[in-house]
Amino acid sequence: MLPWILVALGFVILLLAGDLLVKGAVNLALRLGIPALIVSLTIVAFGTSAPELLIVLSAMDDGQPGLALGNVIGSNTANVLLVLGVPALIAGLDTSECQTHKSFIFMLVATLVFIAMAFVGPFLWWHGLILLAMLAYMLFDQARQAKAHRDGETACAGDDLEDPEGADPDLPSWKIALFLVLGLIGLPYGADLLVDNAVIIARDFGVSETAIGLTLIAIGTSLPELATTVMAAIRRQADVALGNVIGSNMFNLLGIIGVAAVVGPIPVDPQFLKVDLWVMLGASLMLIPFVFLKWKIGRVWGVILTGLYLAYLFAILA
Repeated sequence: MLPWILVALGFVILLLAGDLLVKGAVNLALRLGIPALIVSLTIVAFGTSAPELLIVLSAMDDGQPGLALGNVIGSNTANVLLVLGVPALIAGLDTSECQTHKSFIFMLVATLVFIAMAFVGPFLWWHGLILLAMLAYMLFDQARQAKAHRDGETACAGDDLEDPEGADPDLPSWKIALFLVLGLIGLPYGADLLVDNAVIIARDFGVSETAIGLTLIAIGTSLPELATTVMAAIRRQADVALGNVIGSNMFNLLGIIGVAAVVGPIPVDPQFLKVDLWVMLGASLMLIPFVFLKWKIGRVWGVILTGLYLAYLFAILA
């Protein structure tokens, strides 16, 4: 029972530390005069992806590359099927308000490049540099669009992103510093706790480390996105929910694997090439009618998306 308790404790530490890091980073950036919208598109996105990054680096350091790569692939699949499916079951999502075409297309391009690299794998340092260069371009383009929006050249629903979650202009400097320190300490500790005990569980039950990365750890590191999306659905902010999923998936593929590949080579499990990469791509393509045709992600779609994810989990563990 102890490894399960420690895995749960690792999840809780990751969630709390990630939340503290985001709050600290947002308030520090605003205190330094960085536009709030750019903070939402960059620092907050990096902060919510920090658990995945720490999990991947920790798994590689422990000699568990299958768990590392499985975490990213599984997290991207969970982000679409579970992170959109559960909120749709609760409140439904009307995705007709804001334009996400460009970001979605870039996410698909990033997914295809990632799959192509996996087939010629392992991921090496130069693969990582290509992925990081794509991420840098995406961030530059988002910052340019943010500036145009702030200058009044564009308008889009969901402008409440001007006030990013966790922003408090009256927050004392010592609290900002405390949030940053606790977040930076908690993330690596939670990641180590989670990875080490997930590997123990995998060995005890005869489940491969790759499968644990695709399921248990992927769901755990998707919890921040799930919490954000549920709240967005309750507040009728479908643009925030859909943008959260698209942005998170891009950071996972480009930023996390990019950094990890620069740190060290990442071998690719043949199982990924046969099934899981295509499941991830298929899940991403399921967003097409919601992005381009403006279909509402109602409760029926919530049942479909969540059901598909549960079936995928069953197939992996079976």
